[in-house]
Amino acid sequence: MFKTKKEIVFVVLAGIFITNAVVAELIGGKLIQVGPFVMSIGILPWPVVFLTTDLINEYFGEKGVRKLSFITACLIAYAFVILIMAMIVPAAKGISPVNDEQFQVVFGQSMWIIVGSIIAFMVSQLIDVSVFWFFKNKTGDKKIWLRTTGSTVISQLFDSFIVLGIAFWLPGKINFDTFISSALTGYVFKLSVAVLLTPLIYVGHHLIKKYLDDNNSDKD
Repeated sequence: MFKTKKEIVFVVLAGIFITNAVVAELIGGKLIQVGPFVMSIGILPWPVVFLTTDLINEYFGEKGVRKLSFITACLIAYAFVILIMAMIVPAAKGISPVNDEQFQVVFGQSMWIIVGSIIAFMVSQLIDVSVFWFFKNKTGDKKIWLRTTGSTVISQLFDSFIVLGIAFWLPGKINFDTFISSALTGYVFKLSVAVLLTPLIYVGHHLIKKYLDDNNSDKD
């Protein structure tokens, strides 16, 4: 285990990827207002997921991202099962600072979000990796910005509408107009942040490359 620096890089990136994906599901039930628009607070960790997805794509390829995406989806489903069990077990009367009703309001809301997010997550990740490697095969090692931003532009369009549609619109928690405006707001937010994070992609790419090149020079 951890025999090479490349393995260490993958574990660190995978840990960041999985943590942010799971946290996004747990906090996603809270809606916030940005000006006249409404979106889920769960959108905040996703730019970090985009960043790590692109770095994993660069250094571990299409198979690496696909495997990690399936693992993450399974872990999100596992969190779903644990939440159900936690809601079934009654709180200690007069002792627990959080009663069953409060717990249900917060985490019961997450159920639809998790179902929607697992579907949206897998669809968007598979689209993301396909588009990323389409541009990668066309441009080689050049134009990192094109493949990172291009894959996000397309994949997150699907993600934004699928997750809000399943989590909020289908259960009747929001009307159709709010669904459309919220999905568009979330999409624009994620896309804007992804563009702003583009310099960090280059920084991360440089640091990882230097780290791995140092490892190769040590072997020489």
